[in-house]
Amino acid sequence: MSSSPPPALRILAPDEPSAFEVVNPDGRSSAVLLCDHASNAVPRSLPEIAMQHEALREHTGWDIGAARLSRRLSALLDAPLVLSGTSRLVIDCNRPLGSPSSIPVVSCGVPIPGNVITAEEAAARADECFWPYHHAITALLDARRDRRQPTAILSVHSFTPSMPGQERPWQAAILYGRDRRLAAPFIEALRREPGLCVGDNEPYRVSEGGDYGIPVHGEARGLPCVLLEIRQDGLLSAEGVEAWAQRLAAIYREIEASGLPGAAGA
Repeated sequence: MSSSPPPALRILAPDEPSAFEVVNPDGRSSAVLLCDHASNAVPRSLPEIAMQHEALREHTGWDIGAARLSRRLSALLDAPLVLSGTSRLVIDCNRPLGSPSSIPVVSCGVPIPGNVITAEEAAARADECFWPYHHAITALLDARRDRRQPTAILSVHSFTPSMPGQERPWQAAILYGRDRRLAAPFIEALRREPGLCVGDNEPYRVSEGGDYGIPVHGEARGLPCVLLEIRQDGLLSAEGVEAWAQRLAAIYREIEASGLPGAAGA
C-alpha cells in the first residue's frame, strides 16, 4: 500500500489542482473513460520540470487533445470519466511503477534532468500523483460492480504524426493486450470509413510491462477494454475533436447495442 510522504517531500501544495478529476461519476453508459495523459501541469515543487516549456507543450508532456476528446465523449455517451491531473513527465500514469518510462530521464529524445531523483522522491511522486488517480478509477469500478452495472473500459490517448525514422499514416490506432472484444469491432467499424487508415496494435501495443491502465483496470477484472489512440493533428481544433467524438461515440453505441460479453466484470 502507498503511504503519505514526509512533509519535506510533498509534491502537490494544498492550493494546487488535484492529481485526478472525476467527471460524471454516475453516468449511465456501460463505458468508463480513462485519460492517463490528460494534463501537462507540473507542481511548483518541481521547478526543473516546469521550466521545460517546449517539452511540456508537446507530446512529451501530455497527449494533445486527449482530454478534450474524453470530455466530449463523456457527454455524448453519458459516461464516467477519470482524468489524470499532472504531466506524464512528473510520473506517467500509464506505466508500471519502476519501469524506465514511469519517471523518464529521457522522453522522446528529450533529456529530463529533473527526473534524476532518489527512490524516496520517486515514491513521493507515486503517492501523490499516480496512486490517487488509480485509486479513483478503482473506487469507480468497484461501485459499478457492486451495483451490477455493465462496464467496459475505454482509455483515450493521442499520438504524434511522426517519430524519428517513422512516419505514421494512421489517423487512429486501436490498441489491446489479451482482450480483443472491444478492439475488433472498433477496428472493423473505423476501417469501413473511406479515407481512414487505422492501426491494429500500431504504432504501439498494450503490454503488462509497458502499460498500466488496460492490464490492471480492464484485463485483471475481466472487463472488455480497449485503448483508443487518435493522431493528434486530428484533435487540434474544436471541429476535429467534435468529429472524432461523434465518430467514436456512434461506434461504441453500436457495440453496446450488440452486447458486451463479460461487461459485468469482477
